[in-house]
Amino acid sequence: MIEEIADQRARWDQRHAAAADIGAPAEVLLQNAHLLPAQGVALDLACGRGANALWLAEHTGLEVHAWDFSPVAVTGLEAAARARGLHLVATVRDVAARPPEPDCFDVVLVAHFLERAIVPALIASLRPGGVLLYQTFGREAVSARGPATPEWRLARNELLRLFPGLIVRAYREEGTLGDAARGLRDLAYLVAERPR
Repeated sequence: MIEEIADQRARWDQRHAAAADIGAPAEVLLQNAHLLPAQGVALDLACGRGANALWLAEHTGLEVHAWDFSPVAVTGLEAAARARGLHLVATVRDVAARPPEPDCFDVVLVAHFLERAIVPALIASLRPGGVLLYQTFGREAVSARGPATPEWRLARNELLRLFPGLIVRAYREEGTLGDAARGLRDLAYLVAERPR
């Protein structure tokens, strides 16, 4: 088990080290930023190279935390934040083994990561009125981008069912309907609020 975790970390470290840039913020964030609170604490969980965390730190009044499994990703994010004069707290953390604690965050953002076992912890980590923004790949796709393993992709409408008890504020999953060259393809996203 320890060897498998070390292998996974090495693969992700290599992938992040080889990346040309930090990537782009998630559509769920860009399209729904107006639903975020004006202040509070935000978590970019499984942040990768940190495009979402950097966007949050630059465009909101939130205290931003970013966690990722890869030390290479976290080190790169810290350097990018310093270069932009932004403050955020980046931490190497295996979120599958150590998900967030209850009632800690006003915003939790997850993009391109799917670990169903921690969903109850994600719900519990939101403070009352807290907002979850979640975006990841679906099985109903028009391209080959994203994970090849089906269990790391969402079934049709699964994202709606994964977060019971939260108030759905926005949801988008276009699948293969209509003109597949336009719109939000290969992905599903959810914005949901913990009841006050």
